[in-house]
Amino acid sequence: MDRVVNVCDRRDKSGSCDGVNVNIAAQSGSHIIAPVLTNTNITGNVQIIHNAPGCTGHHPNTQNEKTKISERRSVLLKFKERIRNEYQYVTEYNSLPGEHVLLSDRYIQPQIIQTHRDQKELEKEISSRGETFQQVRSSRSSQESISLDTLFKPDSCGINRGAVILQGNSGNGKSFTVQKMMMDWACDLYRTKFDVVFHVKCKEVSHISSGMSLVELLSYNSFLSSDEISMMLQGSPERVLFLVDGFDELKYTKDIDHMSPPTDLYQKAPPEVTLCALLRGRILRESFLLVTTRSTAIDILKNVLKEPHSFTEIIGFSEKGVQEYFKKFFHNDILFRKGYEYVRANETLFTACSIPVICWIICTVIQERLNDCADVTSGLETTTSIYVDFLCTLLEHHSQGSGQSVPTLVKSLGRLAEKGILAQQVLFDEKTVHEMVSDPAGSPFLCKFLFKKRIHQETKFSFMHLSFQEFFTALYYLLMDEHESKKKVTEIFSIYKEQGTSWYAAPHFAAVVHFIFGLVNKDIRLTLQKRHVWKSSIAFIWKSGKNCAEFNYTEDLYPACLFHAQSLSASTG
Repeated sequence: MDRVVNVCDRRDKSGSCDGVNVNIAAQSGSHIIAPVLTNTNITGNVQIIHNAPGCTGHHPNTQNEKTKISERRSVLLKFKERIRNEYQYVTEYNSLPGEHVLLSDRYIQPQIIQTHRDQKELEKEISSRGETFQQVRSSRSSQESISLDTLFKPDSCGINRGAVILQGNSGNGKSFTVQKMMMDWACDLYRTKFDVVFHVKCKEVSHISSGMSLVELLSYNSFLSSDEISMMLQGSPERVLFLVDGFDELKYTKDIDHMSPPTDLYQKAPPEVTLCALLRGRILRESFLLVTTRSTAIDILKNVLKEPHSFTEIIGFSEKGVQEYFKKFFHNDILFRKGYEYVRANETLFTACSIPVICWIICTVIQERLNDCADVTSGLETTTSIYVDFLCTLLEHHSQGSGQSVPTLVKSLGRLAEKGILAQQVLFDEKTVHEMVSDPAGSPFLCKFLFKKRIHQETKFSFMHLSFQEFFTALYYLLMDEHESKKKVTEIFSIYKEQGTSWYAAPHFAAVVHFIFGLVNKDIRLTLQKRHVWKSSIAFIWKSGKNCAEFNYTEDLYPACLFHAQSLSASTG
């Protein structure tokens, strides 16, 4: 909408201007700074012609503007209704066609913190278990945890950050959080802050082969046509929020940095280039961005995202969050107490429950056992089976596909895990990780952290928790050939003997042995074979088809191993 200001001075009798002639044109919403005229007497008429809504004077297009506003509101209401209809449900990993669960029955807000954890604090958190783990978490996050509606509040200096990084490990609830924010907006919870919210899924963007403008890209990721998208973006850009989910799944290459980015809503470019133009603020600079990513892509994102931006991290459920999740999942108070009390008594499972996807797996397994009237606590394999389910879930749904076969990937992670177990370390330097894992950025099981080291920045990797490091070590031993596997298990017990006569003197080795015997279970073995974690059965432990307790003391495996494993089982229940 143009505003034109025409100023004429020294008008002659014919009506023409032979002196000052000032014409000013501006778009609606722009600021006009008038020229200063000194030592000049202006005579004649000053005519202001405009068609901006809300102004007095001549309105040649008022009716047209009202029609456009009405159409925009209609499209917006239709968009919100579609969002509510689709986003109120979640499809779980094991859902059959047509099966859905209400988002409200699954969503518990995870803990979100706004500051980076230092190295010592992180090591302590990764290494602790059970209630100690939750105490370490709560001692820091209780004062720093924030809610979703405060993500875009100005900082302590009053600076309004236009972009927010939301980092989180695989299965920690990043996509769930984005879905919850979309649902909240569609229910008018953010109406004072945002008029329009768009959800862009990087995984879908990476599958587009043709060039697209931003309008076309948003249409592809929503229920709206390009014309409807264009209409919705005609308002104020500072009241538009883009939720860009899964930056780590975007096909980002260094070539993107050298490509000419689009500078408006309608200019076409490769979809990755168009999206990065939005992230950099080349398009709709005044709009707001929330970008979720795994930690392995954080160093790329921080160089792509416009400034100023803020950092937040999803660190999983608190102890209270775990309890609330169990309550929502089971609905029945008796079943909830049975399941929760069992998990609370198992330090390994209770710690793992801080990861939302593991919390879901555990609840699903317990529910199935309770429905079958089976003993929830029966069998050494119970804890191991949860970790196997987690492994298979992430391989199927969260792995980017590094080009490696699954057995190769698992073995490489196992080698890294074993190195850390033997050295009693949970953080690994970048060089060590790249020597053992060909594509750490593509592995959903590794976490990446950036630390300040004097005047430099240092990159470290870790597994999600020490228990996953122990699990991968045990799996690695069983993926070896018979000779190597026997050798490794012997080394574990040699270390055990050197450190004392109690497993409590070497708890990290005890956990590895516990996982080894859990992996011997026939059902678990078959699950791993079906998921192609390995191609053939493991020879030396179960070649006779026996369970752990059936091995002959003098003929099978190592009597010492069995004796100590049985002692471990007796002492830990």
